[in-house]
Amino acid sequence: MGITHSTARIVAPLSFAIDFAAQQYGMLSTPNMKDVHDANLSFWSPQPYFIAGFFFPQQLFQLAWLYRLWKLDGSKSAKEKKEVDIMTDFVPYYAVGNLCIASWMIFWNSSALKTANIFVLINSLTQLTYIFTRLPPMNTRSTSSVLTHIVSNTFAGIGVLDLLHNGSVAYFDHQGPNLAVKVLTGVGFAALAGDSDFIFGGCLVYDLVALAVGQRGIGETGWSNLLGLYAVGTAGIVAARNLARPPYVSGDKDGYIEAATEDDRL
Repeated sequence: MGITHSTARIVAPLSFAIDFAAQQYGMLSTPNMKDVHDANLSFWSPQPYFIAGFFFPQQLFQLAWLYRLWKLDGSKSAKEKKEVDIMTDFVPYYAVGNLCIASWMIFWNSSALKTANIFVLINSLTQLTYIFTRLPPMNTRSTSSVLTHIVSNTFAGIGVLDLLHNGSVAYFDHQGPNLAVKVLTGVGFAALAGDSDFIFGGCLVYDLVALAVGQRGIGETGWSNLLGLYAVGTAGIVAARNLARPPYVSGDKDGYIEAATEDDRL
């Protein structure tokens, strides 16, 4: 999935603009995205305002990430090229995610839930694949690394909630949770939490709180209480994992600092 910096500078903001336009359509059309949500409830339906509350700050981080992607010039120095490479590696996954979310919005607002779910599957699996197989540990001394971690992990984190929500309403509309659903939810979140940094892990806790509040709102009080316990347990697993094995690095991963080039000294 390699991509040049010049191409990334076009693809990333274009995909963001397409997704942003689709979101405006989703909010302003009739029925809007919340109307469709309210008409299709299931055992993994979250409180919808939690999703809106997540995306607003997440988009601010996206804008900061996009600005840095555009501003950097990898030809200036070896250090800046490393910063560029960190960001461009994520761009194909980022673009796929934005285009899938935009496509999902069109089908969701048309109440074509099974078709919409296809795009959710593609996006969520794409983002999870990136953070678990390609994303290197966060370098706390690299702005590009920090921003890429925030954007990619939050994309994947909300992708987990999207996967549950859309799958449940597409195939189990107006159904309550059975024992299998309760066990799968607990085991699944615990497994993800066991290999999560604080960012992705925090998103998992947020997902569970959104589900707990949403389920309480539709009368599933017992299930809501259990989801709340899952949120507490997930937070504990994430904290223990990160304290035992800190996931971040500071400086060069290999333990040495690259000699400065002539351009670096200027």
